[in-house]
Amino acid sequence: MRTRSVVAILLLSSLLLMLSPTAFPMPLQPSTFSAKLIHRFSRELNLVRHRSRSVPDRRTILYYQMLLQSDKIRLGARQLLFPSRGAKTMAPGNDFGWLHYTWIDIGTPSISFLVALDAGSDLLWVPCDCIQCAPLSASYYAPLDRDLNEYSPSRSRSSKPLSCSHQLCDPGSNCKSSKQQCPYTINYVSENTSSSGLLVEDILHLQSGGGGSAGGSNTSVQASVVIGCGMKQSGGYLDGIAPDGLMGLGPGESSVPSILAKSGLIHDSFSLCFNSDGSGRMFFGDQGSSIQQQSTSFLPFDGIYSTYIIGVETCCIGNSCLKMTSFKAQVDSGTSFTFLPGHVYESIAEEFDKKLNASRATFKDTPWEYCYASSSQDLPKIPTLTLMFQQNNSFVVYNPVFVFNVDQKTTAFCLAIEPAEGDMGTIGQNFMTGYRLVFDQENKKLAWSRSNCKDLNLGKAMPLSPPNETASNPLPADEQQRTKGNAVAPAVAGTAPRKPSGATSLTISCRHHWHCYLFLLFQLLVAFL
Repeated sequence: MRTRSVVAILLLSSLLLMLSPTAFPMPLQPSTFSAKLIHRFSRELNLVRHRSRSVPDRRTILYYQMLLQSDKIRLGARQLLFPSRGAKTMAPGNDFGWLHYTWIDIGTPSISFLVALDAGSDLLWVPCDCIQCAPLSASYYAPLDRDLNEYSPSRSRSSKPLSCSHQLCDPGSNCKSSKQQCPYTINYVSENTSSSGLLVEDILHLQSGGGGSAGGSNTSVQASVVIGCGMKQSGGYLDGIAPDGLMGLGPGESSVPSILAKSGLIHDSFSLCFNSDGSGRMFFGDQGSSIQQQSTSFLPFDGIYSTYIIGVETCCIGNSCLKMTSFKAQVDSGTSFTFLPGHVYESIAEEFDKKLNASRATFKDTPWEYCYASSSQDLPKIPTLTLMFQQNNSFVVYNPVFVFNVDQKTTAFCLAIEPAEGDMGTIGQNFMTGYRLVFDQENKKLAWSRSNCKDLNLGKAMPLSPPNETASNPLPADEQQRTKGNAVAPAVAGTAPRKPSGATSLTISCRHHWHCYLFLLFQLLVAFL
């Protein structure tokens, strides 16, 4: 009996020691999750309505014309800026220009959706109990080998209606009582383009990669988020631009990043990293690295941080900084090219032309004004374009041109900048390539650091890729998350999150050895007592 008591005391002492934060500190940092970005006009996706319509080859004038036309339609509809909060939203300029998509899993059992990504709006919505939706049949979309999915709350065990009394239900919604399910309507500024339906709460599935090792254990994270059950779409949505839904990445309270941050699962921040081919990765919760990272503050519009606006102090070409080239710009990953206020555009283009050791040339149907020809594949030295911010922070665009082949002997390149119609500029994806761009809503700043995106290392916080995945290749759309016929969650996570709130639930295996030891000691202690 005495021996039994001694053993029990020793086990209890060991248990208390392991619970001590100085012995085995708990991983208190929020997680970081990543997902692949799929370019709209990539070979993997190519979301055009009919198989007879094809996307022009890259590095051709027709391809750049197509991208620029999409940009101009998008920006022409923008009436900067509408606050995007709550359930009824006017979304600025996010109509025909989405460039990137990713796969997400929703509900119980989980269903995969190929959603467009939009940093200019907040709500995540998917086609749901459709009254009027875009076609979901694979026959409408050239590279897909399966139908897209339709969500139904009645078929998800984890779904529940979001009532009119909920804080994320807009008071201006057509609510007749607080117990009624909250309706939503998003009217995009392009004519007759909208999504409407009812708001629900359901599970968004995220999954870690077990530390990146093939044999590591996984941590499955199920986060409760607000979803728009999109029963009725109109306008551009019916043409297949976002047939399987849209995920808003804006700073509003109803966006997925904001909800995940409020639950304590991630920091209120996300980052984007683009490869030269337009593919890349998105990282929820990433606040970047202090090493060689620079930043500038976001600017409010009418006192509200409703989108991502920054202020440029001056612009430089090579070593020459130009006078009177300050401007404000929206950072918009959904726009292919960069648009600058007219006077800034003229100053930059003229100085670029002076410093470039090449003669201007004119090519038929070229969408840009400042173009040049080269007799070989070796281009002349391209002067850098630098955006200067407060505290001497700088954003260097090392290659602000696009190259295309005129014929077998001639290679051409153009300064890929366009004049904006107003005083507000737009920083597009062509300036972001080669950078890890952090949209830090928690600290109200945009941060950046150079990265090739393929070997991006977020330290212990995140394995870059799920097991058996090739990080350098964009996710083929016709593979979805399929592994032996089963759906696999599209995101990967690293460190364990803080203790879950009511909005999140976690399923955790023994990813840390001390978890297993603690569990074993507890079981032995119970047995001896």
